[in-house]
Amino acid sequence: MTSIRLWDLPLRAFHWLLVIAVCGSLVSIKLGGEWMVWHERFGLAAVGLLSFRLIWGFIGSTYARFSVFLPGPGDLKSYIQGKWQGAGHNPLGALSVLAMIALFGFQAVTGLFANDEISFNGPLYPLISSDLSDTLSGWHRQSEWFLYGLVALHIGAVMFYTLVRKNNLIKPMVTGKKSISDHLGRSAEGGGIGAFVAAFCLSAVLVGLASGEFIPPPPAPEPAPQDLGW
Repeated sequence: MTSIRLWDLPLRAFHWLLVIAVCGSLVSIKLGGEWMVWHERFGLAAVGLLSFRLIWGFIGSTYARFSVFLPGPGDLKSYIQGKWQGAGHNPLGALSVLAMIALFGFQAVTGLFANDEISFNGPLYPLISSDLSDTLSGWHRQSEWFLYGLVALHIGAVMFYTLVRKNNLIKPMVTGKKSISDHLGRSAEGGGIGAFVAAFCLSAVLVGLASGEFIPPPPAPEPAPQDLGW
């Protein structure tokens, strides 16, 4: 057995910050009212985090890259037969990661255009019609239940592997290191400070665009004609 660098610090930070953003979004939407301001903030945080993860999937360290952990048909077949070996995400875990990124991304993007039919509108609401906003709002609310199911499945799988398979998946996401057999892999490489700065800056730009700060304000209404009594 040897200890390898498995998950880099930016990936681990993304994981736990996304947990906070998702929990904050769920709590704030249930509280409603003035908490909707925080719901938007948590949603924008999720946009930034997911944007970072997508970028990091191309320029991050070894096991964070999509090219390394995305499974092919052969990988799935080997995993089902119990023959798959490797470090990082197993084929089923890789599919779970993709599903969560896709669902959380869908939630975050639809929320940017949504409304609560009372007083709150998403930051990009002015860019679309009210009918389309209503449609996206419905999708945003309905997909919440799929989010619950996927999160529950993810937590259940982590606990199963940790408690039953004796393969602790939580500790490496905290420490970044994992002990594996020598032939299964080596320490992750890449994902240095330059890659992090690039991914962070691109994500910040996307959050700025998603915040609606660059949408020009609507033109001021023309003043009503004055009745001079003539």
